[in-house]
Amino acid sequence: MSRIVIASRILGAPSARATSILIRPAAAAIFLAHHSYPSASLPSRSFFSASKKSDAKPEPVVHHLKDAVPTLEEVHPEPMLPEFMPGQKRLNTQDLEKLPIGIGKHRKPEGLGDYLAFVLVKFLRVPMDLFFAGQYLHRAVTLETVAAVPGMVAGTLRHLTSLRMMRHDGGWISHLLHEAENERMHLLIWVRALKPTLIERMFVAAAQGIFYNAYFVLYLFFPRIAHRFVGYLEEEAVRSYTHMLAQIDNGKLPNVAAPQIAIDYYNLSQQATLRDVVLAVRADEANHRDVNHHFSDRILSKNEDLRVHHTPRIESSKPPEIIGKSGSSPSLQ
Repeated sequence: MSRIVIASRILGAPSARATSILIRPAAAAIFLAHHSYPSASLPSRSFFSASKKSDAKPEPVVHHLKDAVPTLEEVHPEPMLPEFMPGQKRLNTQDLEKLPIGIGKHRKPEGLGDYLAFVLVKFLRVPMDLFFAGQYLHRAVTLETVAAVPGMVAGTLRHLTSLRMMRHDGGWISHLLHEAENERMHLLIWVRALKPTLIERMFVAAAQGIFYNAYFVLYLFFPRIAHRFVGYLEEEAVRSYTHMLAQIDNGKLPNVAAPQIAIDYYNLSQQATLRDVVLAVRADEANHRDVNHHFSDRILSKNEDLRVHHTPRIESSKPPEIIGKSGSSPSLQ
């Protein structure tokens, strides 16, 4: 009588079950004996030699992270205007002064919403003037932390709308997020030239928390007024940076060497100074001013698709050129 049957009778179990229990390990051993595996994938001891220690040491298992994790390319923020794109002639002071700014350009309010946005911006300027009292570099550091909020809020809300409605966003999202990134780069540039104080950091934290939530609610229900508000806010930014240039020219603010981050971002010459950086940042703010007024007009005329031409109803100037991160119009992306 076979050993399998004897074992099954001794255990008092049915012979079929005992046969299954004893044959499975044997079949596994035969299968492993006839198939070759890398040494790192199997234990160092034999399947049936659990009680006998092996003299061979187990080979270490090496995990190559470079094979498991994809390589992430380093992404550098791109400037807002095509004049600052890398790969072309580096800009000097004369080139920067030729950029179209439209100093003193103002969009006349039309309707209750425009007047509310205009009055609100003028009201918010009062505490800033009192708090900084002509210290435009400190003012720039603080304001840029808040200026980067509208683009991110608007881009997020339009992104969610596009997902919810399952339709193209009309080219707004890429530009709005690029605008937020551009304002953030302004901040990173200014903190290289000035270290904010603890009081300024506390002021920024409080202002950002309040402004983010307030602008979120405003854009959720009144996006046209929200863009008009940003347009007027950028008008004040252009005015502030113009005053900052005057301080540099009058010797009240040292015209130190430009931070390297600004030279790389704006494609400036290696001899660039703080004044050159102010000229470049002011050009960005002028672009934000015109684009946000244009966006407000788009919403008012119910023509929000940037792929469709739009003629301003009030301003005689042509619509601003809306540049995406790749240097082309985001309406085509």
